[in-house]
Amino acid sequence: MTNIAICGASGHMGRVIADIIANRADCTVIAGIDKITQSYADFPIVDTPDKLPAKPDVIIDFSHPSTLEGLLNYCMTNAVPVVIATTGYSEEQISKIKKAAQVIPVFFTFNMSLGINLLAELAKKAAAVLEGQFDIEIIEKHHNQKLDAPSGTALMLADAINDTLETKCSYVYDRHSVRAKRTKTEIGMHSIRGGTIVGEHEILFAGRDEVISLKHEAHSKSVFAVGSVNAAVFLKGKDKGLFAMSDMLAEA
Repeated sequence: MTNIAICGASGHMGRVIADIIANRADCTVIAGIDKITQSYADFPIVDTPDKLPAKPDVIIDFSHPSTLEGLLNYCMTNAVPVVIATTGYSEEQISKIKKAAQVIPVFFTFNMSLGINLLAELAKKAAAVLEGQFDIEIIEKHHNQKLDAPSGTALMLADAINDTLETKCSYVYDRHSVRAKRTKTEIGMHSIRGGTIVGEHEILFAGRDEVISLKHEAHSKSVFAVGSVNAAVFLKGKDKGLFAMSDMLAEA
């Protein structure tokens, strides 16, 4: 049994995670962390990690980047593994996450969906085969309340592709300000915000007279919640280190 604390427990994703765990036999929620501490289930909610009534086996964080420092300090001080599923971190914050992984087990990915991680693997394969002959463009769509653009997932996909390429590409986020032809050594990134779109990511490989499209659509945020719970169960008992979806899939 994996005892889990949810950071961001009172938010939409926190509640979805709690509901998913309630229907599983291999884990349970022992507490939540949120600035809104009114309980909605059979576990207490506190406003800071230091007030947790018991030490969890793993913490799942689906809160906000502003909570990162306090959360990492608690986890490192108390040797608690953490699944970080929040997005919108700065480069400095990502560096802190990687530094924490030198002390505790940290599961960190920009997208908890199994399908998105499969998309990344397919894109890497395509990039290796098509390099130099096809232009690469990434289009991502999200709801109108999302703050960061491009999405962390779009950047994850771009990085996965770029790591595969022999000639590294630069990322171009906006074309309207420069009147110039597209170069071969760039990956275009395009963000769309509207309505209640959960998340769509499409990678276009555009060549001469043909286009290859790889696409993933998330129809519910529960796909990310399920992935985070699976990651928490996976992380229990692990030694220090930085883990991602590929590590969990390799062990399956």
